[in-house]
Amino acid sequence: MAEADSGGVRSVQRAIDLLALFDTDHPSRSVRELTDATGLPKTTVVRLVHTLEQTGLLWARGDGRIVPGTGLLRWGELANRTWRLPEQAKRLLADLSAASSGETVHLYVRQQAARVCIARHEGTRSLRHVVHVGEEMPLWSGAASHVLLSEAGRADVDAIAARAPHDDWADVLWNRTRRAAADGYAVSHGEREPGVSGVAAPVFTGSGRMSAAVALGGPTIRFTEEAVAGFLPPLLETARALTTLDCIGGTA
Repeated sequence: MAEADSGGVRSVQRAIDLLALFDTDHPSRSVRELTDATGLPKTTVVRLVHTLEQTGLLWARGDGRIVPGTGLLRWGELANRTWRLPEQAKRLLADLSAASSGETVHLYVRQQAARVCIARHEGTRSLRHVVHVGEEMPLWSGAASHVLLSEAGRADVDAIAARAPHDDWADVLWNRTRRAAADGYAVSHGEREPGVSGVAAPVFTGSGRMSAAVALGGPTIRFTEEAVAGFLPPLLETARALTTLDCIGGTA
């Protein structure tokens, strides 16, 4: 029975990996492309595609190309409704951007070993750091990551740190997440990309569980110690207001 369960889980994971190969740069794929990308036997890929077609998650166009299926329209609309912020929350992000003299604001949640941007307010500065909604960022770097990991245990942080392209990152990441836990916010400079800085604070649910991190991001040259000190009061107030709204992941 255990072997069958393992095979079932493996098949599900393979199907998910297949779906993940479709993105804005690859809105359609051929069986050959899917086979090359996954490294699976062609017969396995054909079987997976057929199963996903039957459930509406993929669609064969008839020209040899496969595209996301109509079944995803319902799920996409549901996800959009669930994660769309209420207008009051959007205004909070806009006000924070204005209070920081036009820096870009992002709202992140943790998804396994990544942080995913669920909302943003693009700043007005000509040189700015923008992460698109739905984009995944590595959890081993950045102020928002330090905040999202501030309640994590050592083993969890070590597992995330192992994904970083740096030696001995486990101690570094652990210390930065502990500082975020103690301070109630985090600041980072050039951890993932040189010249990019950020400052982030935690957002909680009504029950007190951390749900997200709200962050200001921009070029390091503008994130001086003095500037960050000025960013912190409106950032922390925005985090508190978002906590009061308790709207991350929907309210239904």
